[in-house]
Amino acid sequence: MQVLTGSSEELPQARSSPPPFCDGSPPTFEFDAAILQHQADIPAQFVWPDNEKPTPDAAAEELVIPLVDLGGFLRWRAGGGTGDPGPALEVSRQVREACGRHGFFQVVNHGVDEALVAGAHGVMDGFFGMSLREKQWARRMPGESCGYASSFTGRFSCKLPWKETLSFHYSGSSGGEAGTDVLDYFVNTMGPRFRHYGEVYQKYCEAMGELSLGIMEVLGESLGVGNGVFREFFRGHDSIMRLNYYPPCQKPELTLGTGPHCDPTSLTILHQDDVGGLQVFSGGRWRSIPPNPRAFVVNIGDTFMALSNGRYRSCLHRAVVNCTSPRKSLAFFLCPQMDKVVSPPVQLIDEDHPRAYPDFTWSALLEFTQRHYRADTRTLDAFTEWLLREPAMAAAAAGETAAS
Repeated sequence: MQVLTGSSEELPQARSSPPPFCDGSPPTFEFDAAILQHQADIPAQFVWPDNEKPTPDAAAEELVIPLVDLGGFLRWRAGGGTGDPGPALEVSRQVREACGRHGFFQVVNHGVDEALVAGAHGVMDGFFGMSLREKQWARRMPGESCGYASSFTGRFSCKLPWKETLSFHYSGSSGGEAGTDVLDYFVNTMGPRFRHYGEVYQKYCEAMGELSLGIMEVLGESLGVGNGVFREFFRGHDSIMRLNYYPPCQKPELTLGTGPHCDPTSLTILHQDDVGGLQVFSGGRWRSIPPNPRAFVVNIGDTFMALSNGRYRSCLHRAVVNCTSPRKSLAFFLCPQMDKVVSPPVQLIDEDHPRAYPDFTWSALLEFTQRHYRADTRTLDAFTEWLLREPAMAAAAAGETAAS
């Protein structure tokens, strides 16, 4: 079986067999942004190697990605595919071109209420403005993907990211009934006084879930498999919502807010505040995507790269910090149901495009990235190699039983 590895000449310092974690013992300190953002020197665990440190030229050069107007596509879909198909075809063309190159594009006229987005950013201010002790009520437990994490100091011992996050699950309904999983998370984890937080993010996740399914229709059209295949695949999805907070850093040239990685999930829908920091590695160098308050930044993740049989690619990206202003972003990660087998539609497999990756379940890839491997330039390839070395793991990852 051929395993696609992408264009190695574009990847900075790509490694043939990257270690899952840094050597050394876990740090003994806690990341308290209220204190560390004012310190002239930063702890050594946050200092990145010279070849990975941010460079000023990356902030100066913008990555040109399409600004996709979803309005025409959404109207065409609402009309049952009748009427002028021109706007829908143009959307498909723009997305196809972007996903074949670097997997990033922006969407406007997406139908998400601006007041809801503003409210989600406002609530984030409230949470990350609390004391470290209060935020740790929702502390992420080892091996888990959700909860509060202060720079992931519990998982890694070096090259720590300069950030705080709060992550929680959102399950899309497969039967049309609205759920309350996000609201329940805030109330049950942090207490009744955080009900408003839960209400805001419940509505935000519902909007992101619907938008992501609409984008999946666009992706299906752009790949020539029809607009219903991927929407149906992600019906009843088990997704993740993450709030990112990057405090100011007095030595931003030494560290990163988020290190270089490809998202292991299927699709990321990101809304940035007005402070820049997102950078994408494309054309052999780092380039920035400036904030646009009207737009969501969308990028392909590893799981959808596997679903597209390698035709669309996930792309290396990172976040940088600065010494004056905190940066916030809202990231919604669309993921399949945990036990759903990730396998490309048969239309995407032919002599020119043989199977690129083995079947696997999202739960297997998620566990791999949480317990065994730090996401980087080649997460999906490392996961594939791991499965091929361990036949029992491959069977379990594909949702098979020992008897089958």
